[in-house]
Order: sequence, then structure tokens, then C-alpha cells
Amino acid sequence: MTQRSLTTRLLLPDALPVPMTAAMTAAMAAAMVVGMVVGMVVGMAAVPAFAGDAAGDPICEVGKAAPDFTLTDTEGKKHQLADYAAADQIVVLEWFNADCPFIVKHHKTNTTMNDLQAAHADQDVVWLAICSSAEGKQGYGLQRNRQAREEDEMDYPILIDEAGKVGRLYGAKTTPNMYVIDAQGILRYRGAIDDKPSPYELGETNYVAAALAALVAGEVVPEPETKPYGCSVKYAN
Repeated sequence: MTQRSLTTRLLLPDALPVPMTAAMTAAMAAAMVVGMVVGMVVGMAAVPAFAGDAAGDPICEVGKAAPDFTLTDTEGKKHQLADYAAADQIVVLEWFNADCPFIVKHHKTNTTMNDLQAAHADQDVVWLAICSSAEGKQGYGLQRNRQAREEDEMDYPILIDEAGKVGRLYGAKTTPNMYVIDAQGILRYRGAIDDKPSPYELGETNYVAAALAALVAGEVVPEPETKPYGCSVKYAN
């Protein structure tokens, strides 16, 4: 009996031995491999996937609840996002780096942020700047941000996020990167401050102003998401 015609025998109950050819052996081996692969895929699918589990994977999404956080500002005051929702206040988050030319554009060359904040201060709108610069990176440090807040005459706080945890939670990529959260704690806008990605010139459309006007009037934000521009957020490596 040749190796090609018979390699082994399969015994069946109450029956004579059935010869197993090389082709049958190969087919069974292939079936076993397929079964193992299917089992692995099913096992992987059974593991729940949570947005934001991976480093740098944000969990915030327009139209859904903004992730809660607590940060301390340059004056030592703690701010918890949930407290503002509980008080039925709209929140604007501005990712900040005092030494970024795009921040200089909106805080020194122009007073975009201060003007917007002041225009909505009596409309239950809270404005929070957040600095996620890591130690040794541009814009880092309590003293630098205290100085910037004084120089730029900012009437709103700068929250310190040197570990970058909140920045990554929100997927903040640039300074500035803007987020507008409604009075129910739902993220309604994220992206650029305006439509001119230049470190010198202002745009014709201010997206944050449009979002705030809509929310204050009880209307839908006309453009809920845009591409942010500016310096990269200086996270730790």
C-alpha cells in the first residue's frame, strides 16, 4: 500500500475500518485551522471595546455627553465640568499655549477670546482655557500661565493639565482647539475658532461665536465640527 493511497485509518463504530487518504488528512487539518481562527475571532469580538482605552484615543464626540474632568487653575481653584452642567451653564473650552503664534494672534494681536468671553459673560457662558503643555515644553508651567493671564488681561481662568490627561481625553490637537458644551453637558461644537488658519489674520466666520449664538437662542449649532488649526499641543512624549 503506497503512502499516497493510505496514510492512516479512521475507525467508525460497528463498521469496517475506513481508509483515510492524504487528501482527507489535508482537508481535516485545514478544517482544524479554520476552526481555530474562527474561535480566536469570536473570542476577540467578545471582549468589550471602550472608546478612549488606548493612549491618545479621545472619548468625546459631538452630540454626546462631554467627558467630565477636574483641573486646578493658576490661582489654585478647582474646576469640575459637571458642576457647570448642574448649574445649567454653557461651557467653552480653549486649549491654550501662551507662546504659540496662533494663541498670540487671538490674545495679543487681536482680542478674539477676551471679546467673545466678555460678550457672553452675562448669558450663563463659562470660558475655561486649558494648558496641556508638559514639563520642558513650550507654554509649560504655573508661573508662565499666571504671567500670560495677567499680560493678556484674561478675565477667565487657565487650567493646568501638564500630564495631558484631559487634552488626550478630548482629543485636543492644536492651540487653540475649541469645544462648546451646552447647559446639559452635551458637546455641541469642536474645532477651530474661525475659518482663517493663519497666525496673523482673522477669519470671516467665527465658529465659536456662531455656536454660542445658536445655543443661547435655543437653536441647533449650524456647523458642529470643523478642522482645528494652530500649534500642536505640547504633550509629554
